[in-house]
Amino acid sequence: MAFKSGFVSIIGRPNAGKSTLLNALVGEKIAIVTEKPQTTRTRIQGMVNVKARKGRSAGQIVFIDTPGVHKADSKLNRKMMSEIYGALDSRDLILLIVDACEKFGHSDQQVLEMIKRSGGPVFLLLNKIDKLRKEALLPLIEQYSKLHQFAEIIPISAVKGEGLEVLLDKIIRALPEGPRYFPQDQLTDQPERFLASEIIREKVLLKTGKEVPYAIAVVVERYEETDRLTRISAVIFCEREGQKAILIGKGGAKLKEIGTSARHELEQLLSKKIFLEIFVKVKPGWRESAAFVEDLDWRKQLEHLATRAKED
Repeated sequence: MAFKSGFVSIIGRPNAGKSTLLNALVGEKIAIVTEKPQTTRTRIQGMVNVKARKGRSAGQIVFIDTPGVHKADSKLNRKMMSEIYGALDSRDLILLIVDACEKFGHSDQQVLEMIKRSGGPVFLLLNKIDKLRKEALLPLIEQYSKLHQFAEIIPISAVKGEGLEVLLDKIIRALPEGPRYFPQDQLTDQPERFLASEIIREKVLLKTGKEVPYAIAVVVERYEETDRLTRISAVIFCEREGQKAILIGKGGAKLKEIGTSARHELEQLLSKKIFLEIFVKVKPGWRESAAFVEDLDWRKQLEHLATRAKED
């Protein structure tokens, strides 16, 4: 049977389980996950290679994780929404993921309208079925089937791994014949320095409260690798001095806690010894700075690094 491949965008409102699903499908943590809305800020691609078996072709699925659909009320949020539209434009299939335990609300309707305008086949994923009463599942499927002509409606639990083999099987069947877009051992398109900045940001999201998690950005300014050690120097940008004080904590305790947690996870993910130093800087109104927000995109950062390398 012919090899199949394609790009599959994962779309949904905040906290529907998009990044958890991507990590579960890939089998490694490539996207950060917290319970806070807007954890994901950019598109992240994860590659899954599917083996052939009776009645199914071998193939490569390139999943595209996206930010949750939300109100675009700042330059940062508008950039995040543009990432979603980009993912809708460049795909062979859309996965609309919803929380099966919550009512279909305004945010879900907003996502569905975006998908309808984009056209193309859509799989509806009813996530978190491990928390749903079994007798409630069939009525829920019937209810959702009236909203749109979905190509498939698949109950899953991204956390428990339930329904994921069925999902992969149906995706491969729906994709066209095509090439292998990425090497078989490559799990994601994002570089390790971007993963490092995201892991640090995840720890800030988990270990701080109120407005602080939404007012920070993390930039890795230095990433040097040797055989035994990777040196990482990162800056957490915030908008006010009060936020900086919270991030640093009394006697530097909070920043140390964030750094230690990030370093331990990076060492596990990268299988390397990590030397990590983190600084905190105030950049008032950075979320409204188009240039700064654009430079947070790791693709732009790679362009800057390539330009510097040529100049050196």
